[in-house]
Amino acid sequence: MADGADPPGVTLTVDGAAVAVPAGSTILDACRAAGKDQPTLCYLDNLTPVNACRVCVVEVDGNRTLAPSCSRPVEEGMAVGTDTDRVRHSRKMVYEFLASSADMGLVDEQTVRWMSYYGCDPARYGPQAGPVEDRDERTAGHHRIGDGHAAETVHQSVKVDNELYVRDYSRCILCYKCVEACGEDAQNTFAIAVAGRGFDARISTEFDVGLTDSACVFCGNCISVCPTGALMFRSEHELRAADMWEEDRQTVTRTVCSYCGVGCNLDLHVQDNRIVKVTSPIDHSVTSGHLCIKGRFGYEYVQELGDLAVTPIDEVLRRARG
Repeated sequence: MADGADPPGVTLTVDGAAVAVPAGSTILDACRAAGKDQPTLCYLDNLTPVNACRVCVVEVDGNRTLAPSCSRPVEEGMAVGTDTDRVRHSRKMVYEFLASSADMGLVDEQTVRWMSYYGCDPARYGPQAGPVEDRDERTAGHHRIGDGHAAETVHQSVKVDNELYVRDYSRCILCYKCVEACGEDAQNTFAIAVAGRGFDARISTEFDVGLTDSACVFCGNCISVCPTGALMFRSEHELRAADMWEEDRQTVTRTVCSYCGVGCNLDLHVQDNRIVKVTSPIDHSVTSGHLCIKGRFGYEYVQELGDLAVTPIDEVLRRARG
């Protein structure tokens, strides 16, 4: 192929409609090109697909198993079904299993709509079992036998051990996004990975040491990609606990980080004239949604106003800062 030439196209059908996409595209790309977006949990445009959640599976003619659309490359003449009986049944079961074992109360509205579309009913597996405090201590590969009357869960106490963010693994669905963001896709710190096996698999630091003793550099990129709120800004956690987190009242202002000359874009989330968290646009050419510790958490100097102003959330934010 000559330099500058467009890559060869691939033509396939999505739910009976023909669609042409560049070679190397995924089925998810083709679905979106055809106007048929698919549900995703572990997929994000700025991360490598890991096929963990399986809610994006589709049916491909001639294939024995359902295929993850987020990572399966398209092929010439491929026929894809996104809303067949097999697909709907599989997606419903995946959502129900996740919601029966983890707290899905903070997922985005799109996920809520998909779960409603598939008629998910996690409660049919029974009431959720209570928190398990020794979850991090369990022997790898060993599954605790429940009482048969409650759905086993991943619930445990929230881990609050620093001023920047908290870990509420009762919400963790093992989507692997935080692992990818901490690894080659963004930070290259490799501070966290999946430990354990089976139902007892969980996100852990190297050698299961405390977060402050690990390789973590507190960039917060793991928070930015978490789809369930398992990783959360300490400020948001404290405000939610005080019933003062009001996202519908927050404004978002885009600016440029002042700490260095790289040019990272920041989105400042402001409530009651106070910055409550900082994110970065995923489509920004410099950051791709990722930031360093200064860009994401180094904003307190902006609002050190002394006695000039007091807002309803000041005391809560003060507690979050330790």
